[in-house]
Amino acid sequence: MSQQGQFSLLNKRRFLPYFLTQALGAFNDNLYKNALLLLIAFGGISAQSDSALLTNLAAGLFILPFFLFSPVAGQIADKLEKSQLIRWVKGLEVIIMSLAATAIFMGNIWMMMVLLFLMGMQSAIFGPVKFALLPQQLNDEELVGGNALVEMGTFLAILIGTITAGIFFDFEQGQYWIAGGIVFFAILGFLSSQFIPRAAANDPHLKINWNPFTEMVNTLGQARENRSVYLSIMAISWFWFIGASYLTQFPNFARDYLGGSTQVVTLLLTLFSLGVAMGSLLCEKLSGHKIELGIVPIGSIGMSIFGIDLYFSVSGIQVIDGMSAMAFIQQAENWRLMFDIAMVSAFGGLFVVPLQALIQHRSDDKNRAQIIAANNMFNAIFMVASAAIGILALVVIELTIPEYFLVLALMNIVVALYVYSRVPEFVLRFFIWMLGHTLYRVQDKGLENIPETGPVVLVCNHVSFVDAMLIAGTYHRPIRFVMDRSIAEMTGLKTFFKIAKTIPICSPKANIDVYENAFKRIKKELESGEIICIFPEGKLTADGEVDTFKSGIERILKESPVPVVPMALGGMWGSVFSHKDGHALTKRPRRFWSKVTLTAAPFQSADSVSAASLERDVKALLRESS
Repeated sequence: MSQQGQFSLLNKRRFLPYFLTQALGAFNDNLYKNALLLLIAFGGISAQSDSALLTNLAAGLFILPFFLFSPVAGQIADKLEKSQLIRWVKGLEVIIMSLAATAIFMGNIWMMMVLLFLMGMQSAIFGPVKFALLPQQLNDEELVGGNALVEMGTFLAILIGTITAGIFFDFEQGQYWIAGGIVFFAILGFLSSQFIPRAAANDPHLKINWNPFTEMVNTLGQARENRSVYLSIMAISWFWFIGASYLTQFPNFARDYLGGSTQVVTLLLTLFSLGVAMGSLLCEKLSGHKIELGIVPIGSIGMSIFGIDLYFSVSGIQVIDGMSAMAFIQQAENWRLMFDIAMVSAFGGLFVVPLQALIQHRSDDKNRAQIIAANNMFNAIFMVASAAIGILALVVIELTIPEYFLVLALMNIVVALYVYSRVPEFVLRFFIWMLGHTLYRVQDKGLENIPETGPVVLVCNHVSFVDAMLIAGTYHRPIRFVMDRSIAEMTGLKTFFKIAKTIPICSPKANIDVYENAFKRIKKELESGEIICIFPEGKLTADGEVDTFKSGIERILKESPVPVVPMALGGMWGSVFSHKDGHALTKRPRRFWSKVTLTAAPFQSADSVSAASLERDVKALLRESS
C-alpha cells in the first residue's frame, strides 16, 4: 500500500467488491430520490399545489430512518458477520426497488413515498456495517486511503445518480427508464456484494435492544465515552451541515445571483462533488499512509478562507438570465467563484477523511458499528439543522444567500476553534505536520522494523529541540518520548510536549523524585503496550557527533525486557533548533525544505544489548544514511 498508493486497493478482492457495492448503493439512492422529485415537480403525478408539500415530505421521509433505525442497525452490525449482512441488505434493496418500479408504472405517488422511506431504512442499516467493515479488511496504513476512496466514490455516485435521474426523466417514456434503472443498479449492487470476503462479528453474543428510542440514548452515551471520537463525530457532522447548506442553496443561488439555468445548478453541484473527491484522494498523499490528524486543521482553514472569498467573488459577476453552463464557464469573471466552490469542498474532503478513519481506528472493536451508527445519527441531525438554520437566516433574518455563505465560513472558524481547544492533539499534529512539510522533508528507511503492536523502546541520537516532533510525525503509532526536563519545560514548547505525553527526566543529582518518577512512568507505559523513545545521550549534541549513551537505557530494558530498535536522525545538525554556531533557537532560520533522514535498524531483544552496543548501532546507521 505504502508503495503503490490508495488506488492499488481497487485491485484487491478485500476492497473492490465492497467499494462497488457501496458506490452503487449511493448512486441508486440518489437516482430514485431525485427521479421522484422530478416526477412530483414535472411528471404530472401530483397536483401542482401539492408539489411543495410532497417535495419536502420526500426529503424528510428519506432522512427519518437514520434517526429511527441507526441505533438498532449498529447493534446488528456488531453482532453479525458483516459480508452476509451486507448481502441481506442489498437483497432488500432489490425487493424495494422492484416495488418502487411497480409504483412508478402505476403512477402511485404515495406508494413511491413509502418505498422512499424504506430505501432510507435500507441505507440506515447499511451505514454502520459499511464503515465498521473497513478496519477489518484494511491494515492501519491502508485505512486513510480506503476511506478516501469511499468518500470519493460516495460523492461521485451522488453526483452521477442525480444527473442520471435528470437524463432518464428527459427521455421519451422516461418513467420506464427510471423504473428499469433503479432495479438494474440494485441488482448490480447485490451481485457485487456476493464477492465481499467474510468479516467476523465484533460481538456475536450481543443482546440486541430493539427499542430504537432507548437504544438511541445508549448509543449516544457510548459515543461520548471517548472524547476524541465523540468530538470527531461532531466535526464530521459539522462537515455535513456545511455541505447540506451549500447544496440546498445552489438552485436559488444560481438562479437569483448568477442568472444561471438549471445547467448552472448542475455545474455547481459537479464542482462541489469533484472538490470533495479531489480533497479526499489528496489525504493519503498528505498523510503519508497513516491517520494524520495534522491535516484536519488545514481542511478547516481552507474551508473558511475560500468560503469567505466566495462571498466577495459574487460581486464581480455579470448576471445574464437563463445562462447555460457553457456560457457561464466561458465568462472569466466566474472562474473565481467556481474555484472557491471547488476549494471549499476540496478542503472539506481533507477535513473529513482523517476524522472518519480516526473513528474507525479508535472505537472499541466490540461496539465500533454502534459508534458509527451514532455518527450517522448526528450527521442526520446536523443536516436537518442546516435546513432550519437556512430558513432562520434567509427567511427570518433575511440574509442574502452570499451573506449566508459568509456566515457559514465564519461559523466554521468558531466550530474549529472549539473542537481544537477540546482535543489539542489536532493542533499538536498540525504543527508536527507543518514542521515536517515546510522546514524539513523527512525521508525514512527501515521503519517497518518497528513492531506494529505491543511495547517497544526506540533509541535515537539527539541533535535538536524538535527531534521528537520529527519522529512523531514520521511514524504512525503514538510514541511517548523521554526528554530532558529542561527541554520538556521550555517556554513555547512545553504545552506541545505535555499534549504529547512526554516523560520529563533529569539527573538524580538534580532531582531524585523527577528521575525516579520518569522510570516509573516508562515502565507503566510499556506495560500498557506503548512505544517509548529515549535519547540516551541525555542532552543535545554540542558538536554534531553522537555523545556517550548513558546507562539509563539499560535500567529501562532490565525492568521491562521489551524489543529495542536503534534509530538515527540525520540532517538536523545546523538547523535553527540545533547548537551549531551558537545556542539553539538563537539564530535565524536559513534552511527550508531541508532533507532529514530517519533510519531504523531491525529490533533486538532486551537481553542482547547494552548502552555501548546501542551507541555503536546508532553511529553505524548515521554513517549509512550520510
